[in-house]
Amino acid sequence: MSHSALPKPATSRRSKALSGDVRIPGDKSISHRSFMFGGLASGETRITGLLEGEDVINTGRAMQAMGAKIAKEGDIWIIQGTGNGCLLQPESPLDFGNAGTGARLTMGLVGTYAMETRFVGDASLSKRPMGRVLDPLRQMGVQVSAAEGDRMPLTLRGPKVAAPITYRVPMASAQVKSAVLLAGLNTPGITTVIEPVMTRDHTEKMLAGFGANLSVETDREGVRHIRIEGQGKLTGQTIDVPGDPSSTAFPLVAAIIVPGSDITIRNVLMNPTRTGLILTLQEMGANIEIVDERLAGGEDVADLRVQASELKGVNVPADRAPSMIDEYPVLAVAACFATGETVMNGLEELRVKESDRLAAVAAGLKANGVDCTEGHDRLSVRGRPDGKGIGGGRVETHLDHRIAMSFLVLGLAADKAVTIDDAAMIATSFPEFMGMMTGMGAEIAEFDSPVA
Repeated sequence: MSHSALPKPATSRRSKALSGDVRIPGDKSISHRSFMFGGLASGETRITGLLEGEDVINTGRAMQAMGAKIAKEGDIWIIQGTGNGCLLQPESPLDFGNAGTGARLTMGLVGTYAMETRFVGDASLSKRPMGRVLDPLRQMGVQVSAAEGDRMPLTLRGPKVAAPITYRVPMASAQVKSAVLLAGLNTPGITTVIEPVMTRDHTEKMLAGFGANLSVETDREGVRHIRIEGQGKLTGQTIDVPGDPSSTAFPLVAAIIVPGSDITIRNVLMNPTRTGLILTLQEMGANIEIVDERLAGGEDVADLRVQASELKGVNVPADRAPSMIDEYPVLAVAACFATGETVMNGLEELRVKESDRLAAVAAGLKANGVDCTEGHDRLSVRGRPDGKGIGGGRVETHLDHRIAMSFLVLGLAADKAVTIDDAAMIATSFPEFMGMMTGMGAEIAEFDSPVA
């Protein structure tokens, strides 16, 4: 979404049974890393299945600005990389729009280069704290000039020679872990990340696939020690990006809560660090059949057959949060139609996403008549299986694509229509969302101008 785009409201309403056989766009996390690692590696990288949302494209543009050559031929993205250690100082600021993952990972990637790099983003990204990534970079010798609270716009000035560090990640964050590992690529010696709680491991898997000298050991307490040797060679690869589990969450939950629905979702990434939502929904009683489990590019992939289900409330443990952190907004929507109370714990990470997602979800639920309680790091939702009394509200999305899509899903099973103030930013992560959902029978309508 361009910074000057006008809001584009949308409304969803109770729908008839959803049906269809759909293929989810490529995983966002793997797509970001495909552009980054392909742009850095020596030789050619070929990518199919890339998520072509604005966030990922902004990461590709940043890599181009630092010397990578990126072109699309048919359905294949072809990258000629610079070689590890050979990124060029960009001539102008790197504009990441709304892409927090792209921005934070690129800060790690370029921070240890002896050059000056400026990072800018849209209004939403400029509100989000970057200190969690900048703190370890400072320990490696990077100088940081940032807006108040370590926010964008900010400038990184790398040292002549960066210092390798051993860094214990203070929170469960794949972005922080990844940023430190990427900083280690251009740092002499061994950079070590200690990860007490495992998060999505695409960075480790993909770096090893590109040829990085990387090792992962798990000690007796379950703490992971990830070591990467700097200044090694990365070699271009062929990548087929599997479907994004976070995008899968929206048609998945919609089919579960809209009576009579029966859909199949193809090519879903089933990496165990990303399947917390499926596990939780199954515990709630959701009818999700996992079909044709297979390996693709080193990752677990499967198809899902999903049917409308009667749900019951559950207690979601805090230690599951890293495997479903982006899916809590739409899980909260599913909980609205469950019998009893669903309690979600360990949600503090939601406060530093595209919006304060925990507050945004609670406010949106309350605006639509849902009985819920927001805590510092938890959310409780008391459901109404028949959907009676739910809906009729207007939701502030705070420029957050997952808030927008979650509440459009809410309206599909609610008693009354649900309106969101802006659907334009959905294109950052899931540009096919509207067409896919309406193609299955969802009653969703967009408006070209703001509604009162």
